[in-house]
Amino acid sequence: MTQSISVIIPTFRRPDGLRRAADSILAQANPCGLQLELVIVDNDPEGSGLAAAHAIAKEAAIPVQVVHMREAGVANARNAGLAASTGELIAFLDDDEEAPATWLCELVGTLNFYDADAVFGPVRTRLPESVTAHRAYYDEFFARSGPEESGHIDHYYGCGNSLVRKSALPCEQPFSAERNTTGGEDDLLFAQMQARHAVFAWSAEAWVWEDPLSSRASLSYTLKRAFAYGQGPSAACASHNPMNLPGILFWMIVGAGQALVYGLAAAVLWAIGAPRRARMLDKAVRGLGKIFWGGPFKLGFYGSAAS
Repeated sequence: MTQSISVIIPTFRRPDGLRRAADSILAQANPCGLQLELVIVDNDPEGSGLAAAHAIAKEAAIPVQVVHMREAGVANARNAGLAASTGELIAFLDDDEEAPATWLCELVGTLNFYDADAVFGPVRTRLPESVTAHRAYYDEFFARSGPEESGHIDHYYGCGNSLVRKSALPCEQPFSAERNTTGGEDDLLFAQMQARHAVFAWSAEAWVWEDPLSSRASLSYTLKRAFAYGQGPSAACASHNPMNLPGILFWMIVGAGQALVYGLAAAVLWAIGAPRRARMLDKAVRGLGKIFWGGPFKLGFYGSAAS
């Protein structure tokens, strides 16, 4: 039986990345006979990516839907893509990612073999040659690694490079608008799916490249993101109804320990110029995020916050 799949690429003021990501979808080998559709969501209120998106649609040999979501925000963009999609399966690829020709069939094969509701794959970093300082740290920061072999997993990863059964989503607009600028909308969704006993799998061969902007290969960016990642567990406890106060306290105590231990280690490593110093500082900052997780400490990375 032919399976229909919609690949959603949200984009925000990154036409070159959009073109690279979209071309990689149009070049999918598709020996598994998927009924393929591409959905491009321009999330710039000014529509800066529409010309490139329409040019892609005009050239494509598969159906391409172009959506203009004027209300900036990563959750808005993903929800708009879902609303426009027609596939029974939904794949997500970011506009700074590029997929090899076998990507979709690897994801779908894993989903079918393990009867999963969502599948995640590896991300390999492709840094600009100009990035030399802390290169190993940046390579690790932007990458995603997992088990060496495909199989069931008991946790989830981010939305970029993922495949989801549309029928397993909890509602028509499953991404929370509260995470529009901060990110983490995918974590909330997959946590909800996990609470509903969704089955997750890892597809070791379904990897993609990620091409970080050179401006993001800097400590000023990655440490802010590390702080935001650290906020995740505490913020998740705060979002429970009712609020999970013991959980918040637990993660704040864990964060304090991480900030102290890794902070001291980072200071020593920095003093001697050790190669792992940036990674240790990253861990300390994630600890601080668990302590300072709400209110004025929320950071924006998407939509209008990225302007």
